[in-house]
Amino acid sequence: MTVFSVRHSTVYRYRRPVGFGEHNLMFRPRDSYDQRLLHASLVVDPEPASINWVHDVFGNCVAHVAISRRAKELRFETTIRVDHTPSAAPDFRIDETALAYPFEYDPDELPDLASTIRPHFADDGGAVADWAKQFVRGSSKSETGKVLMTLCYAIHEGFSYARRSEHGTQPPLITLRSRKGSCRDFALLMIEAVRSLGFAARFVTGYIYVTSRDGQTNLGGGATHAWCQVYLPGAGWVEFDPTNGIVGNRDLIRVAVARDPKQAVPLSGSYFGRASDDLGLTVQVNVTTELNPGK
Repeated sequence: MTVFSVRHSTVYRYRRPVGFGEHNLMFRPRDSYDQRLLHASLVVDPEPASINWVHDVFGNCVAHVAISRRAKELRFETTIRVDHTPSAAPDFRIDETALAYPFEYDPDELPDLASTIRPHFADDGGAVADWAKQFVRGSSKSETGKVLMTLCYAIHEGFSYARRSEHGTQPPLITLRSRKGSCRDFALLMIEAVRSLGFAARFVTGYIYVTSRDGQTNLGGGATHAWCQVYLPGAGWVEFDPTNGIVGNRDLIRVAVARDPKQAVPLSGSYFGRASDDLGLTVQVNVTTELNPGK
């Protein structure tokens, strides 16, 4: 058993006291067979007038925080502990009918998957689709798992990771042309690439455990992380992290899933004041493992 502990701190600073609109947080992990939430806490300063928990359209836990007092600093600090069971690429089992690409999804599941199969971003000239097609064997059948793993590794090995300070996610076409981006950019590129091939795919936000053991280092630590899931008949939603070339959930702590990255922003909100009042923010994420968690 592996127990991950996550401490996530976000501090907004302002030149003078400002008012605050509602802030929305996604930090509580999704309970599942491969990860079980042991503890979660949220501290907000100034103390909020109310915290309202809801499930969004995807079943993610969202905290709506109302703050009534003006302040020069707004601080959010969350802590979670998760019992995590890792799974690796060879472990996902695909139905025989979907072992070879192309395949067709079950007609009963197709209406629910439709919005995750349709590409959502402009692809002028079909560049993203053309790039994705190189991973299939033209008119002959290809191994479904191999197609997806090869595409995932191609982003990991052929693109440069660059943490960006700009808000939002980079359009896939820009990521493809520049060959660089953040974890959110790489996740979205893979999503749109596999969607162009007819796969159902969705965006995942969460955390990653970063270790330098044996000289290996995962990218995307020190902040929230992002990757994607692809739906495979018989295996369900399978994790693919193109930033680190991870297939399966190893070192990945899943918090929220969405059709589009803008639907899974870890923390969002507003303030009432001048634009010049904004002095920026600092974010710190620490993910650690507990040794002998049962003792």
